[in-house]
Amino acid sequence: MEPRRRFARFAWAVLGWNFLVILWGAFVRATGSGAGCGSHWPLCNGEVIPPSPTAQTVIEFTHRLTSGLALLGVAALVWLARRLFPKGHAVRAWAWASLGFILVEALLGAGLVLLEYVERNASAGRAIYLCAHLTNTFLLLAALAGAAWHASAGQPWSWRQVGGWMRAALAAVLLASLTGAVAALGDTVYPAISMLEGIRQELAPDSPALLRLRLMHPVVSVAAAVVVLMAAFQAVRGQHQRAILAWVVVQLAAGAVNVLLLAPVWMQILHLALGASLWLWVFLATMPRPPGAH
Repeated sequence: MEPRRRFARFAWAVLGWNFLVILWGAFVRATGSGAGCGSHWPLCNGEVIPPSPTAQTVIEFTHRLTSGLALLGVAALVWLARRLFPKGHAVRAWAWASLGFILVEALLGAGLVLLEYVERNASAGRAIYLCAHLTNTFLLLAALAGAAWHASAGQPWSWRQVGGWMRAALAAVLLASLTGAVAALGDTVYPAISMLEGIRQELAPDSPALLRLRLMHPVVSVAAAVVVLMAAFQAVRGQHQRAILAWVVVQLAAGAVNVLLLAPVWMQILHLALGASLWLWVFLATMPRPPGAH
């Protein structure tokens, strides 16, 4: 197998690993394990390897280890791109962008711990911080997908080539995901014992802002779905169109189930996985098709 083909497979594998790390990070938040290593970073409870760890410590420490491996994987991606592709090649640019985003990702992850934006912290600062974190996460996924795509014989890509519908679709998916992050934080900090109780919490005159913001997510999600569906019919063909259409329907259904089940941890993770997958499908649909592709 030629080196560039092996590089492409490695790039897709790095993307997949980072995808799993992101889901584990959501598991850390959903289980309230963000303070599992105390307020220490990069050490865990002041130790390199924490002795007699609790379940929360194991969850948080595992996330740090897998995140470190993700960083090493992206660094290896840059090193290989420099060896296999000439200066100015798109793969190099995407690989360097991936490294920049994952470094920011690491700093944002450290900030969650050092600023104590964990467990039951319901401050506006935490909500804004999580939105910034998720935005960087999605940009990281896009950069890794861009490197893998161009290494897999994709044609050169430019943002100027992306039409208005696809730009709107990307913005819509990101906005829906950001409101979803705020809603998930509300579910974590203010869990409801029943759907009726949850509605009462949200509509109460003295309800916290985080609960009132939770109401935005279903509305934004439906509006985003309409935009993405329109974009898929107007600007996408072939397997990407079919994938986007299917993912939108499944994601809306998953959101409804998440509400009905009162946002159990496993459903929150699945919901995020579908949202991040939809983001990747829409992003990859903006890439020009290789000659002969459908």
